[in-house]
Amino acid sequence: MSSFQIRGGKELSGEIIPQGAKNEALQVLCAPLLTSEEVEIHNVPDIRDVNRLLELLKGLGVKIKNSGVGSWSLKADNIDLSYLETEDFAKKATGIRGSIMIIGPLLARFGKGIIPQPGGDKIGRRRLDTHFNGLQKLNAVFDYNSKERRYEVHTKQLKGAEMLLEEASVTGTANILMASVLAKGKTVIFNAACEPYLVQLSKMLNRMGARISGIGSNLLTIEGVDSLGGTEHTLQTDFIEVGSFIGMAAMTASALTIKNTRLDNLGIIPSVFGRLGITVEQRGEDIFVPKHEHYQIETFIDGSIMTIADAPWPGFTPDLISIMLVVSTQAKGSVLIHQKMFESRLFFVDKLIDMGARIILCDPHRATVIGLDRKPQLRGITMSSPDIRAGVALLIAALSADGTSIIENIEQIDRGYQHIDERLRKLGADIVRSEDV
Repeated sequence: MSSFQIRGGKELSGEIIPQGAKNEALQVLCAPLLTSEEVEIHNVPDIRDVNRLLELLKGLGVKIKNSGVGSWSLKADNIDLSYLETEDFAKKATGIRGSIMIIGPLLARFGKGIIPQPGGDKIGRRRLDTHFNGLQKLNAVFDYNSKERRYEVHTKQLKGAEMLLEEASVTGTANILMASVLAKGKTVIFNAACEPYLVQLSKMLNRMGARISGIGSNLLTIEGVDSLGGTEHTLQTDFIEVGSFIGMAAMTASALTIKNTRLDNLGIIPSVFGRLGITVEQRGEDIFVPKHEHYQIETFIDGSIMTIADAPWPGFTPDLISIMLVVSTQAKGSVLIHQKMFESRLFFVDKLIDMGARIILCDPHRATVIGLDRKPQLRGITMSSPDIRAGVALLIAALSADGTSIIENIEQIDRGYQHIDERLRKLGADIVRSEDV
């Protein structure tokens, strides 16, 4: 198990380039399964989850070539469906939650798929009902194999249908969308997720020959086509990573430039940081975060305590709730952090309390943070990363803390953040990676 050793309290400076969007990558890398023609994808982040998915696709028979830094060519012209029955597939598919999104394309093109229980963050119950219900409405049949603990899915022909999703699931919408582009007839998806990842995926599919309308809204209409062709696609900047860097700059009282990023692509993220007293500026095609010696949490207009809560896009993304919580610990004032979607994502606050933060964990979904205005400074401790986003939040806390911190289980951070220690060292961070044998 690897770890980071961080000597905190150092002011950072300089420029940092965000990676391509992790969540988009896990969707668009599954889309080439829909065609026998070549698909080229650029700005792909070099992170554990993406690399695991590429290995899984290679096992299925997808021809994968690295065509440059962050660029991959994928051609699925000779898929081996027998690989779905192997132990290697089961191991790789259960190691990454994004593996669920190969099912839609496999059903659409080959009429068959297998779903072992996907892996991923341990942040609470994450249902697959949206995937199952949507694909069933498209004429897929699910059989549960209790011996192998997996779902075996098949169809003679996917057929278009109207459906109302019980929840606006991002991966569920992506899976149903990819299945429906080759289904016979018209599919209408009400309460579809509309995150930027879905916009990017939809535009990519349309360039491949799909007929999707309503892109960017909660109502998607798909006219099924007989086949799709190849295309070229570039991933957008990872706005979760951008938000993490904004929080890191404020927490360490540093001035940073975040390259190749526009505020108008971040939704309400900048305004939510504004509620904590953190300002950002657009400078050309970059974002500049000025040095914040102090930042003060706003109150509501009636003087009541500020609440920051997650919601489906265009609401505030749940992936930045952990960042907002840790940044609030050094603000002036109090805030209620409400993580609505996952009941285990706030359990990392015990580490922050050990570091000297004042936090009341009200229940699994809510925590009240009493900002210390950097009095006193957080102190370094030894801790473990429980998931991707909490891991980065703890890393930000360690960078601002007095003394040395050890963060263990950093494989979780590596799942979502590309070479994070190398990039932070270029900003002046004192961070060392240790590889345990």
